[in-house]
Amino acid sequence: MKPAEEYILKQEESLRSILLYLQVLIEANFSEAELLYKWKLPFYYLNNKPLCYFNATKKGFVDVGFYAKTNLKKYNEFLVSEKRKAVKSLRYYRVEDINEEILVCVLLEAYNIRLL
Repeated sequence: MKPAEEYILKQEESLRSILLYLQVLIEANFSEAELLYKWKLPFYYLNNKPLCYFNATKKGFVDVGFYAKTNLKKYNEFLVSEKRKAVKSLRYYRVEDINEEILVCVLLEAYNIRLL
């Protein structure tokens, strides 16, 4: 088993369900995305560039993180930065919190910025 997959499967149930759902959504919409394990976190890469990462926290939520320097503009009101200068994230406490439209739109924007 790959380290990124181990990371996901070792999480407590509530976080694991969120992570597995996010994994399915990303891989269904970005079939060319590669799940890697970098800096002790699962990262999705496209064209050898990081697209996003998953961080399951001890505070009971999952962050789907993006580098803020990619200048994400769509759905910015849903992106959390919390004193982080280089990263913004979509934060999920429950599977039901995941808005697929917003997630896919932000991922597409990040992907398109990476292609430039």
